[in-house]
Order: sequence, then structure tokens, then C-alpha cells
Amino acid sequence: MKDSLRGVPVLVGVVALFLVVQFGSLALLEPFQSAGLQSTENPQNPLNSVFYVAFLLVATAGILLVIKYDQQWILRAFILFTSGFIATYVFGVVLPAVEVAGVNAAAYVPAAALVVALYVYPEWWVIDSAGAILGMGAAALFGISFGILPALVLLTALAVYDAISVYGTEHMLTLAEGVMELRLPIVLVVPATRGYSFLDEGGDGEADEATEDPAEAGETDEDNEERQLESVDEEDRGAYFIGLGDAVMPTILVASASHFLDTPVVFGVEMAALTAMVGTLVGLLVLMRMVFAGRAHAGLPLLNGGAIVGYLLGAVAAGIPLVEALGLAPYV
Repeated sequence: MKDSLRGVPVLVGVVALFLVVQFGSLALLEPFQSAGLQSTENPQNPLNSVFYVAFLLVATAGILLVIKYDQQWILRAFILFTSGFIATYVFGVVLPAVEVAGVNAAAYVPAAALVVALYVYPEWWVIDSAGAILGMGAAALFGISFGILPALVLLTALAVYDAISVYGTEHMLTLAEGVMELRLPIVLVVPATRGYSFLDEGGDGEADEATEDPAEAGETDEDNEERQLESVDEEDRGAYFIGLGDAVMPTILVASASHFLDTPVVFGVEMAALTAMVGTLVGLLVLMRMVFAGRAHAGLPLLNGGAIVGYLLGAVAAGIPLVEALGLAPYV
């Protein structure tokens, strides 16, 4: 009973972070659109997704090279720059403009403070706060730039890629091992014990099971793979980690559905977007149940799959024909 209740605060924390990213992205859609931040000329072009997936593959290869040659400072600098860049968009539309020498200080000053905080004091709550801001900003940017069909193509492709990279090539485990020590908002950190410090424990937590070097431990690849799938003692876990991308990617469909599809509003949210949110959370609950069992799993198949199923159910229930809900109407 005690073990089962121990996971409740963690589950509440993870769900809360996802909801902050989802509702935050919806709140940013109109301000981002008004600010002209749409990044594609034709949001309905499915090739947008193809280009993004290709870029992601190249970026992943670059990150793996950086890790292989122990040049993590390059990755740290890039992530800090990207964090500050996206944060300027968010603060720029949320805070009243304050012009100083022709620059909106209300956007750049807090964004710079965020980057400094991540560099100087990357405690778990700093990382989660930054991750929430970056997550809602990134999802909103994609939401106004990717129509329904491109969003569906993107989520499907990334779910398949995530499954292959975790269960097949396993290079995602190598990538996770390399970026965890950077203590940056690539992951969301949810403490499992009171008084947990990400700084004091050096980021050790659930990821410990997958990050020990099998060569140093005297294990074969087969032994290491088997060990990674074994259950972990819940009492030994200081925190649970979930990739920021796991929160952002399904939220792209939530944002896209709200922005591009006209469905009845329920609880202040477009029905198709709301059911996509519900589907994401259902997938998240299933994923966390598996994680609590101590097994490493690809998140996007469940999260993106839940978002897609939830979205389609909501769109069809709202009277949208399935072909239109899939974004295929212009092609048939």
C-alpha cells in the first residue's frame, strides 16, 4: 500500500507539468499568430513534417557525435541559446512591452535571467520552470505552423522513430545518458522524495538503470539489455525523468487542432483539442504505470498515439467528416 501511494505525488507532478504545457500553448496561439511567428508559408503542406523529421535525424546524429567526442559544451551552449531564444517569444507576448534603446526589454531581460539561472543553478525546479516555458512556447510555434495533416504526419513519424530508437537501435538511451548530466530543460524532473536535490545527486534517479557503462561493469551487451529491463527498487529512486519532447510533441496536435479546426468549445477549449489533451493524458497514465514498474519505455508511441486517437474521436463527435479531420479533404 505504501509503495503504491508513493507514486501518487510523482504522477500528480507529471500530469501537472503536461497540463501546464498544454494549456500554456493554447493561451499563446493567438498572441503568436498576431506577432507573425508562424514559421511556414503553407501550414497545410505535409512536407513541412518531412523536413522537420529530416532535420531531427541530422540533429540527433550531431548530438551523438558531440557525446562520442566528449564535447558536451557545444550541446550545452546550443540548448541554452535555444532556451533563451524561445523564451523571448513567450515573454515578448505575455509581458507588456518595455522599449529600451529600440529593444523590448520585457522579452530579453527575463529570457536572459532564465538562461543565467539554468547555467548557474540548474536545480530541478529551475529546470522544470524553464521546461514548462519552453514547452508551451515550442508547441504553440509548431501549432500555428503545422496544419492538421502535417501535425498528424509529424506525430506518427516521431512515434515510430522513438520506438525504433529505444527498442531497436537503442541510440536514444545513449543520447539520454549524454544529455542527463547537462542538467538542462531537455528533461522534466519530478522528485520522488521530499528534499530531493538534482544538484546534490548529480541528476541520478530513474535514469541510473540505463546509464551505467556496461563495459565498466563487466557486462556483455546482452546482460546490459536485460538489466535495463529489470524492475528498479522504488525506494532507491530520488526522482523520475521524462523528456521535454514527450510533453511538447503531442501538444503540437492539441495546438494545431485548436488553431485550425472549428469545433464546439467545451470548458473553454475546442472539443477536438480537448479530446486530444485527454488522449495524451490517458497515454501518459499508461506510460507512467509502465515506468513505475521500473522498465524503460519509448514515450511518444503512447503519448502521440493517445493524442491522435483522442483528437479523431473529438473531431468526429463534433460532426467533422473523418477525411476532413485527417486533413485529407484537399487531396480527395
